[in-house]
Amino acid sequence: MTENRPDEVLASLQADESVVIDRLRARLAADAADAGLLDVAYRTLDTPVGTLLLAATESGLVRVAYAREDHDVVLQALADRISPRVLLAPRRLDPAAYQLEEYFARARRAFDIALDLRLAAGFRRDVLTRLGEIAYGHTGSYAQVAAAAGSPRAVRAVGSACATNPLPVVVPCHRVIRSDGALGEYVGGLDAKRTLLTLEGAV
Repeated sequence: MTENRPDEVLASLQADESVVIDRLRARLAADAADAGLLDVAYRTLDTPVGTLLLAATESGLVRVAYAREDHDVVLQALADRISPRVLLAPRRLDPAAYQLEEYFARARRAFDIALDLRLAAGFRRDVLTRLGEIAYGHTGSYAQVAAAAGSPRAVRAVGSACATNPLPVVVPCHRVIRSDGALGEYVGGLDAKRTLLTLEGAV
């Protein structure tokens, strides 16, 4: 009879504990949803541009956040602005996560998921609704987006709207560049912006 080594036993116990915790979290999320106590569900997703935080309300995907934004800070902001009933509930985010995985695998060019744009208002929201008009593999300038949004002189405001976009990647602010061809700023950092544009064949 072969005896398990202590490190193997420990690894097995840790794996079992992880499974139990995952099941408890799933049950807690399901019970909270059934009781109407789950207002914001979230999960994380590992991607070529780092770990993304995904959060959704019953209305749709409400937030995508890069690690550099500090996920804990983002979750606190969601609690402050939407509801304190925020819970790790990966299953609600499965469709969004699956589509993002397809996107990064170059198997998807457009997202088909419900979006909750409550974190953007006024002109910023108008800008976000225009970003989807920039096709996959293409870019548009801040000036072009400003004109499309009905305010040709509001170039800086477009930049501000892109910088505060609550749904980067899904709402493609990374496709907006400067008129001189420079990439410009990006909430996920220039490396992430370059990665996304390269992935799409836009640069």
